[in-house]
Amino acid sequence: MKSPEKPPTKDLGQLLVEARLITEQQLKHVKELQAKGVNKLERILLQERLVTPQQLAFFTSLQLRIPFVNLRKEGVKPHAVALVPEPVARKYGVIPVDVMDNTLVLAMEDPSDIQAIEELATLTRKKIEPVLSTFQDIQEMVDLTYRVGGEIEEQLSQIPARFQKARAAEERVSAEAIAQAPIVRAIDLLIKQAVRDRTSDIHIEPQEDRLRIRYRIDGILHEVMSLPLSVHPPLLSRIKIMAGLNIAERRRPQDGQITFDMGDKAVDLRVATTNTVYGEMAVLRILDKSFAFLPLSEIGFLPATLERYLKMVKTPFGMILISGPTGSGKTTTQYATVNQLDAVGRNILTIEDPVEYRFNNINQMQVSPASGLTFASGLRAAMRLDPNVILVGEIRDTETAQIATQASLTGHLVMSSVHANDTVSTIFRMMDLGVEAFLLISALVGVTAQRMVRRVCPYCSRPATVSADEQEAYEKEMHEKRSEFLVGSGCNFCANTGYLGRTGIFEVLVMSEQIRRLVLSGAGSDEIRAQAVKEGAVLLWHDGMQKVKAGLTTPYEVIRNVFSIS
Repeated sequence: MKSPEKPPTKDLGQLLVEARLITEQQLKHVKELQAKGVNKLERILLQERLVTPQQLAFFTSLQLRIPFVNLRKEGVKPHAVALVPEPVARKYGVIPVDVMDNTLVLAMEDPSDIQAIEELATLTRKKIEPVLSTFQDIQEMVDLTYRVGGEIEEQLSQIPARFQKARAAEERVSAEAIAQAPIVRAIDLLIKQAVRDRTSDIHIEPQEDRLRIRYRIDGILHEVMSLPLSVHPPLLSRIKIMAGLNIAERRRPQDGQITFDMGDKAVDLRVATTNTVYGEMAVLRILDKSFAFLPLSEIGFLPATLERYLKMVKTPFGMILISGPTGSGKTTTQYATVNQLDAVGRNILTIEDPVEYRFNNINQMQVSPASGLTFASGLRAAMRLDPNVILVGEIRDTETAQIATQASLTGHLVMSSVHANDTVSTIFRMMDLGVEAFLLISALVGVTAQRMVRRVCPYCSRPATVSADEQEAYEKEMHEKRSEFLVGSGCNFCANTGYLGRTGIFEVLVMSEQIRRLVLSGAGSDEIRAQAVKEGAVLLWHDGMQKVKAGLTTPYEVIRNVFSIS
């Protein structure tokens, strides 16, 4: 990479006009805003949405004659990162890329920032070679690069030795140990890194000879840290204090909540602890509010399936059930559906265990067995509160199933979730819970079954040959032979997994008159399923393979999440 040999010959705005990305009139408007001191030219162009960050970076590179680096593909070298502390990288919006001889290659959004270049040259004692990248790419790479595992271990090593003799199952940790600054700092770092990594759950698990820390990312657990068992008692006690739990109680399960300040936003965490043979383990679920407010169109419904689902939601009364195993996104779908409803003209009540996200204009109830408020008693109370829509977090028992059915038969729209494998088995599950078939077919509007599959990473995706089993599974369902599919090769942005983010796969069964007759006559699941397909239902397996065909996921993901032996 060479330094600029000549000063820029053309104005950035003029380059964009010549490329026909903006008009002369738009450029004049931007420069008027710039003259008023509103912001820098580049910032105004982005704020006005006249260009994309990639377009801006490319033309800035041409204007300044400075190389552009695609951090999503190039990555960064660890020995370069070690020269620049994280606070400095965040302060100036830079990321070290490489070290060549006595030169540090530095990716910057604004390579003309002389103050940043001079300070980094003094700090690193290197000549700075600026290269250009987008602000978003730099921020994401900073988050991915500056891992905190080593810093956490360093903080925990500073705990006085007298506090490291206790084992969680044997000895109570003193208040002095819990208040130690290294413990507080270590937990802060642990949570911050988890949020940066898009983690849904943090697992803190004592083993026979170590304390294992795991993050669940995109539905898969990854071990991120292994710590000495000596830090387990103060670490867990500090978490209990943050969650408002009893630090003296170690044998009974406990639940609590933490609101954690990330600086730019607050993050809610749900904490659950229980005793194991090696001591207390804890799981911290990170409640990401961005998922709670996703519209139905963005959670993975195919257009035809979404149309069928929306028809069910528009019904004024009846029961809509969502089924799937734990972690299949049922709550996300419920929240997205509730957000679709008119919360001003309707009285919407929810009964949840626990209330994970709070919504405006919706009345939410928290299940509390200790005070006598269960799903069943909450449903009874809701019936007396003039509701239009009742969302029941989960139907787990006969009493709740029967009351929910009765509520849907008396002019209310009831939504709930059930643990079942698919739409048809959900119908049989409700009858197993004691709901009579004739009542169920009168109440039930429809059933949705769902799973979550990992999405192929868009930054490293490429066509590749998959295994024979995957090819066979795809061919059997889609009736076309194919050996190559879009897969992720692994990059910095997906932690070399080839997957980034998740999407849902769905199966929607609408209760038609034909299906009602089959249920009432005692027909088997195969017969009901065949009728549903005849009426246009797309089964989970087929919906998943359609997303494979579209390049959203892989055959392996569909096989892993929607097992079928047929």
